[in-house]
Amino acid sequence: MRVFVAVVPPAPAVEDLDAFLDPRRDVPGPRWLPSAEWHVTLAFMADAPSRVLEPLVEALRVVAAGQAPVPIAVSGGGCFPDVTRATVLWAGIAGGEAVAPLAGGVRSAAAVVGAAPAGGRFRPHLTVARFPRPVDASRWLHVLDTYTGPEWIVGEVVVVESHLPRERGHRPRHDVLARLPLGG
Repeated sequence: MRVFVAVVPPAPAVEDLDAFLDPRRDVPGPRWLPSAEWHVTLAFMADAPSRVLEPLVEALRVVAAGQAPVPIAVSGGGCFPDVTRATVLWAGIAGGEAVAPLAGGVRSAAAVVGAAPAGGRFRPHLTVARFPRPVDASRWLHVLDTYTGPEWIVGEVVVVESHLPRERGHRPRHDVLARLPLGG
């Protein structure tokens, strides 16, 4: 199973960023992700065995309950792997360092139950667009650097199963498996 654990921004934060990006979507280049797919990934498990799903959710419930809600906001941006050969454009998270302990707990819990998370260090962000080939995305970073959205409180994490499309041109499907409130 492809599974990820994420923080999903509330509607006012999504709507504000969406309105900011809307007039820029006519410019050729980036393939914009639908705002309904925006999330801050805490951990991604590309190939989690289905037998660990229940223990994973229970372990994540404990992690979430032990974390206090924290305020964050979408602000600024960046690129992967870097600005001179960007394939991914993302909006940054102000206050994201407050989410780092939650991400660490989520990743540890996933590893313990046998759903090894992928990736390097946690970098809180919302992926907003992808480029079909590596580009210099300096101008896009200048645009995102002018943006700061409304503050919101991270109050839950979601566990999501991701289904890759079977045909070219289709979008992945995301099914929310669990919503786990933060404690504290």
